Amino acid sequence: MQGFLLVGAGGALGAMGRYGASVLVMRAGYSGFPYATLIVNILGSLAMGLLVGGLARLTPEWGREAQLFIATGLLGGFTTFSAFSLDAVTLMERGQGMNALAYVLASVLASIIALFIGLWIMRLGAA
Repeated sequence: MQGFLLVGAGGALGAMGRYGASVLVMRAGYSGFPYATLIVNILGSLAMGLLVGGLARLTPEWGREAQLFIATGLLGGFTTFSAFSLDAVTLMERGQGMNALAYVLASVLASIIALFIGLWIMRLGAA
């Protein structure tokens, strides 16, 4: 139960951060391209790299609670792209380059196809 609360609390903060970034980008006058999402994905991936790399070096046995709150909750709520990026890099670092490539391609392509399918299904119901 504690794990769910840690992830939920971190996720709420991360989601508010993502929303705040979107508001700032829109107020700066950037529209017509998903700049906010791009920025959040890059910042979240950088933060995940700094967090995982730093904690692995400084505290190899960093607490499960910290991982749940920060990595899964906060950064996961900010952007799931950071977790996706970590998974891809982990595969590459394990020498599983082809698996990493397959994971990246499958994740991106399948997710876009799934979104199109979801839209198509909902639009059929509206017709």
